[in-house]
Amino acid sequence: MNWPVVVPEIWLLAMACVVLLADLFVTDAERRATFWLTQFTVAVFAALHLVYYNAGATAYGMKGLVVVDPMGHLLAFFAALAVLVTLAYARPTLAARDMAKGEFYTLTLFVLLGISVMCSANHFLVVYLGLELMSLSLYALTALRRDHAVATEAAMKYFVLGALASGFLLYGLSMMYGATGSLEIPRVFEQIATGRINNEVLVFGLVFIVAGLAFKLGAAPFHMWVPDVYQGAPTAVTLLIGGVPKFAAFAITIRLLVEGMLGLAVDWQQMFIVLAVASLAVGNIAAIAQRNLKRMLAYSTIAQMGFVVLGLTAGVVSGNTLSAANAYSSAMFYMVSYVFTTLGTFGLIMVLSRQGFESEEIEDLAGLSRRSPWVAGVMTVFMFSLAGVPPMLGFFAKLSVIQALVSTNVTLYIVLAVVAVLFSLVGAFYYLRVVKVMWFDEPVQTAAVQRSQGVAALLAANGLAVLILGPFSGGLMAMCRDAIVRTLAT
Repeated sequence: MNWPVVVPEIWLLAMACVVLLADLFVTDAERRATFWLTQFTVAVFAALHLVYYNAGATAYGMKGLVVVDPMGHLLAFFAALAVLVTLAYARPTLAARDMAKGEFYTLTLFVLLGISVMCSANHFLVVYLGLELMSLSLYALTALRRDHAVATEAAMKYFVLGALASGFLLYGLSMMYGATGSLEIPRVFEQIATGRINNEVLVFGLVFIVAGLAFKLGAAPFHMWVPDVYQGAPTAVTLLIGGVPKFAAFAITIRLLVEGMLGLAVDWQQMFIVLAVASLAVGNIAAIAQRNLKRMLAYSTIAQMGFVVLGLTAGVVSGNTLSAANAYSSAMFYMVSYVFTTLGTFGLIMVLSRQGFESEEIEDLAGLSRRSPWVAGVMTVFMFSLAGVPPMLGFFAKLSVIQALVSTNVTLYIVLAVVAVLFSLVGAFYYLRVVKVMWFDEPVQTAAVQRSQGVAALLAANGLAVLILGPFSGGLMAMCRDAIVRTLAT
């Protein structure tokens, strides 16, 4: 069975049960003991994956159901790091709104477990098992405020549309099983490579798989859930939904489409081009009209995912895979950069919120520079990074994807790079509008910004990372490239 390869997942599952039971004996309303036990659990989980990543080996376990390789370990490590940051940002908000319940921490651990399962999946059923574990936990978290009608509505929309997308993915995987006779991803790859399977059947199944993956990525036209869920969910849950699951979506996209169906790359890359351009257009244009900050950031997410999908389209060019490592690593680097920037953005929204006031409208930020120049400065860094303004991390993330497209020397990809740049200019408008409101508009709020020292330090570190890692992003990019190269080599 090779149990050692799944030690991090065993640890996480066992500790999730421990946290669930230990919370029954916690009497503190803020659940401090539960919080720190959860943070300890996630920190150990992250350390285990980092150790395995540094070892660099690829191994199979559970009779071939799971594979542990550098890409899986690195994505799981980043997901764990994002959960640590998310919980630290969310703790004061949860306590102030009577949401600091053991269920929040336990369900968050199960979300992370589902992500880790997807990162190491080597079998269609394992992919689906991890996906449902993560998704069902997120549905429950969205509805955590049972007395809040908007949150309940968002949870219902998320559940119904998520179930539909899961059905698409499952139907597509069943078609692939019917065509290839196997549920194992490497075996599916081998069967497609023989060229003896009816291509129409394969493409039919592929359409449903791509639709399911696009929903999980939040790419247009499967983006309908994103604005409503981001706006309706409690901000602490929005922070979780907007960041960590993106690593899982990227992981299963690579597992299914690259490791399993690279022989169909000509077909799914064409679908991805349509998804990417639609996401860039819908996300950037719709965000301009938004006045709710969380809803604007939701449409921003759709546009950002357009860049990630664009990077995935340039892996196979003219029948060869010479640009695969460059394309997939640039998409992975973009995903990491985006997640850690958006964590800071939503974390800052929670810092500005207080009891009875959520600070979710753009006009609520008016004159923030006069109330707290430091907080306004950090928010400016995050907005500039999302807009792709140098020398922020987001600029180098966008540059890496554009470089991957242009380096193919194919006219289509060069045109796509130009389209991406043009839509980025459109997107810069609504990011810079937030900056303008903070620094130049008259304040509508006079209350002082209350923040705990721990959250303030974390925000400072997050902002400095986005600012400093930009010019020095070579190390992070090299890690992503190394993980992709070593994973594809096996």
